[in-house]
Amino acid sequence: MKTHNLKQATTVFLFTFLYGCIATSQRSDTATSSPYTIGYTSLPSGIIEIYEGTAEGTSTITSTQENGGYVAWSPNGKKIAFYGKYDDKKTWSIRTMHIDGTNRKRLTHAKNKWDNAPDWSPDGKSIVFAREYKNSEGFWYPEIWIMNADGSEQRQITSLRGSNPIFTPDGRIVFSWEFEDKTSAISIVDIDGKNVIRLTHHSAQEWHPEVSPDGSQIAFMSDRDGNFEIYVMDIDGSNQKRLTNNNVDDWYPSWSPDGSHLIFSAATGEKREDRTIYMMHANGSSIRPIIKGGAQAAWLKTVK
Repeated sequence: MKTHNLKQATTVFLFTFLYGCIATSQRSDTATSSPYTIGYTSLPSGIIEIYEGTAEGTSTITSTQENGGYVAWSPNGKKIAFYGKYDDKKTWSIRTMHIDGTNRKRLTHAKNKWDNAPDWSPDGKSIVFAREYKNSEGFWYPEIWIMNADGSEQRQITSLRGSNPIFTPDGRIVFSWEFEDKTSAISIVDIDGKNVIRLTHHSAQEWHPEVSPDGSQIAFMSDRDGNFEIYVMDIDGSNQKRLTNNNVDDWYPSWSPDGSHLIFSAATGEKREDRTIYMMHANGSSIRPIIKGGAQAAWLKTVK
């Protein structure tokens, strides 16, 4: 009887020890051990869809029946902002709607300009977005704009030339500063356009910054090593690390609500619709495909 108890106690101890080692050797899996929600553009249809998945591999996909891209979730998870195309695709405008497809609104109406990449302020009261258009000399010019969440009081942040703006939890803006030589750099700035700090310093194209939910890190895409890969760095630009290493382009990183995982899109064929959305740990490990024929994916940051 004493021998049986000893064996049982030893087994329990070993299990507890091994479980503790595993738990401390990798980051939390809470983002994939419970249901998660992702908004993305389905290809080739161009329709925004909502994907709800679990770690066990079960999933449901709901179509919004709305064409558009660059999905951005409101802080409460009830609405999305995105861009839609008009005038035979010559005009792009920011739109919003509830995730069930109701209450659809067009917020911007600037003709022959491409309004894209919207993001909500932490309090949900404002939306920042990028605007691109051909200037009088025929060159594309990038601007950063901001407006109230209902589309009112639209105004340019005049000191900024760039794209892909996104709010930090403390209300600043991270964006891709675009230079005349076609290179770009991830930068951070106050909401009034003052105190711009350049965070990356490579002769490369560096786009689509995504700030982690706790505001400590930025994920982004860069072609500094030959083709677009996903990188991560601290909010002050330090500790820059490459997370993916593929012979195809990787785009559009997005953080899980707890910051333990990232999703991104990658080309998996020659056609535009040959793209797949992947998930990985925040350190770049355990990459796996989750959605075929999808791009510009954004993780719902609100934990349900």
